[in-house]
Amino acid sequence: MIKNVLLDLDDTVLDFHKAEKIALMKALEVHGLNTDEEVLSSYSEINKIHWQRLERGEETRAEVLVNRFRDLFLKFGIESDPAQMKLTYESFLGQGHYFMPGAERMLKDLHGKYRLYLASNGTWKVQKGRIESAGISPLFDGLFVSELVGADKPSVDYFAAVFREIPDFKKSETVIVGDSLTSDILGGNRAGILTVWYNPKGAEKTDVAAPDYEIRDLSELAPLLQSL
Repeated sequence: MIKNVLLDLDDTVLDFHKAEKIALMKALEVHGLNTDEEVLSSYSEINKIHWQRLERGEETRAEVLVNRFRDLFLKFGIESDPAQMKLTYESFLGQGHYFMPGAERMLKDLHGKYRLYLASNGTWKVQKGRIESAGISPLFDGLFVSELVGADKPSVDYFAAVFREIPDFKKSETVIVGDSLTSDILGGNRAGILTVWYNPKGAEKTDVAAPDYEIRDLSELAPLLQSL
């Protein structure tokens, strides 16, 4: 029987890609920089590369948060301070929220039936602002944001730290739900807990991780957990 549900935040509960695009456009405008689609799409590609480096232990969080803007500026010949851009971007990213389709209903369906824990890679200040804006903090029994945890998904250290904070914890009673194979699912595999891959776009599964279950819509989660 499942008692503990670890839920990823970005692109599982809250729409990070939408928030990212809006925050990036505002930050670029503040710095008087171009906000065309080529710049925005290039940032997304560069940002993904740096977060993957973090997941592999090749880069620190502090390096990721600045280097993504450094590389973006280098690509387009932009003369601006990437460290200052980081601060401006984060200030906008922490404002407001956008739910993934069905996320509000899903949280209400699970609340009170399971112990819910937010398991997120990210900067605490940014995630805290988005969580507070969404009003979802009371639905969770714990918020485990990697900056405060001191380790990142998919590392075993991250999950070990989370498990220590869950009362009467048992791996057999725990599942992680998330959209990322390289972060949520791989982390769950390494930690020895069940995994549910939220795959709304029907992305092709790779060999990087082995999800125990896969869902396309968040409405599928409650009945799935009840069956486990």
